[in-house]
Amino acid sequence: MSNVSIKSPREIELMRRASEVTVATLMEVDAMIRPGITTEDINRFVHADTLQRGARPAPLNYHGFPKSVCTSVNEVVCHGIPSEKQVLQPGDIINVDVTSVVEGYYGDTSVTFYVGEPSPEAKHVTEVARRSLDLGIATVREGSRLGDIGAAIQEFAEKEGCSVVRAFVGHGIGRIFHEAPQVSHVGQSGSGMRLRAGMCFTIEPMINLGTYEVDVLDDKWTAVTRDGALSAQFEHTLVVTKKGCEILTQRPRALANSERFSDYWPKAV
Repeated sequence: MSNVSIKSPREIELMRRASEVTVATLMEVDAMIRPGITTEDINRFVHADTLQRGARPAPLNYHGFPKSVCTSVNEVVCHGIPSEKQVLQPGDIINVDVTSVVEGYYGDTSVTFYVGEPSPEAKHVTEVARRSLDLGIATVREGSRLGDIGAAIQEFAEKEGCSVVRAFVGHGIGRIFHEAPQVSHVGQSGSGMRLRAGMCFTIEPMINLGTYEVDVLDDKWTAVTRDGALSAQFEHTLVVTKKGCEILTQRPRALANSERFSDYWPKAV
């Protein structure tokens, strides 16, 4: 526990600001998602919009990452590099992962968008990923354990015929982009570190239609499903509270190109 920082109210307020900027940029990305744009178009927009809001795009030059945002299309699990050559096609799904730095503090969030009309398979993996994040977040409160998060996600995703990526995890966040603790999206309920109010971390399950195994391409960044099946992801930054958690990257309204299928799960789920 000693290497996991407990954020002060002042630090949480700064993270709240950084998260608000991150969300504002991602909300604007929603408006531009359509067939025919390139992932580099998204990168250019995110870069300019982040700077215009007085922030810095965290991915740019992070351990050598060459762009200001990650754009992961279809079988790309995470860390897709934007390119002029990658043109979005009808039926694609794309995860856009935005992280902004404000006054030295990070806000990190991602969403999977639909490009045009999705196939039943694309819709299923995306909605399982969205619900998986919600279920993981629902376990968080002071006194619960890290393993509760992964257990909730794994149980649901596998029940829905999907798999949960093991190779990448959520992470502590604050003045450092990635810090302790690591937040696995698989696990056993009642296991792992006990959560304390003031801990800040991301939950960001990557859900695959096929195997959970991934490969990293020669660019050393782009992670793809080993079997070429579709993958989807959603991510929030949150802070643990006495009674639950505050989602710092909560969006103020629905995203037109992501949250189209609000009735996908029966309300009883």
